Amino acid sequence: MRFSVQLPTDQVSQGAEFVSAEAVAELARAVEDAGLDACFVTDHPFPGDRWLAAGGHHSLDPFVALSFAAAATTRLRLQTNVLVLPYRNPFLVAKAAATLDVLSGGRVILGVAAGYLKSEFAALGADFDARNDAADEALRAMKLAWLQDGVQFAGRGYEARGNTMLPRPLQKPHPPIWVGGNSRRAIRRAVELGDGWIPFPTQSHSAPHLRTAAMETLADLEERLAYLREHAAAVGRTAPLEIGFMPFGADMFSKDPLDPERFLASLRELAALGISWVMLSMPCESRGEYRERVARFGKEIIGHL
Repeated sequence: MRFSVQLPTDQVSQGAEFVSAEAVAELARAVEDAGLDACFVTDHPFPGDRWLAAGGHHSLDPFVALSFAAAATTRLRLQTNVLVLPYRNPFLVAKAAATLDVLSGGRVILGVAAGYLKSEFAALGADFDARNDAADEALRAMKLAWLQDGVQFAGRGYEARGNTMLPRPLQKPHPPIWVGGNSRRAIRRAVELGDGWIPFPTQSHSAPHLRTAAMETLADLEERLAYLREHAAAVGRTAPLEIGFMPFGADMFSKDPLDPERFLASLRELAALGISWVMLSMPCESRGEYRERVARFGKEIIGHL
């Protein structure tokens, strides 16, 4: 089991404490020094004011933020969690991901999703109702750009008529694609077009707003994993999928510090289900607190394992 932790680049209200070149570099080094495997950042280019007032958040551009983390580290994997595919032309996404992969020495994990924030879709000129089809199409287009010369591909509002993208990603055949979302559509996308699936804890009262399925218990997760395996068998997929999950009580919405004994018990339960990556958030008020929490996680959790 491996671990990815959020860099607090969404806490823009804290100013330079978290959202500065120095902060990103310092905290990425702290994550690497603590023995974690990856860091991740979120994606909200232009969120709506009503969503922000209801508890939403801003974020740095994911590729720019991760490039600063890459320059400050040598081993740490660099994860988008998650990049909203329909917001962008897929060939521009492919270029950004390939560039970061080359410059980081092959450390990118491309977490992607179809998105849910309708006001942000409208502001960016993206088709909200077609987001699932657009996400599937984008993954197909990106793979062609990474793997072929003379690409010919017609998509929604774009068309390659014999185009080539260099440099190729350092990872072969391309950076791993992890698909976010709890819905059956997201699971099918992961099985058919991805290299991993990253569901997340979701309360039933917030699931309609997030436009995904509720996931409140291990039984919910187990049921979705059963569907994933059934669909993989149905389409003839034999290659394994990485499965990443934020443990209940350690997700982005949890403010409580980790209890090591309880957390280790939850890891054993997740491992039994086949979870290979654990993602977590480290809520904090300062860089110093973040460094301390990450170091303690490395000692009390990773060191114990």
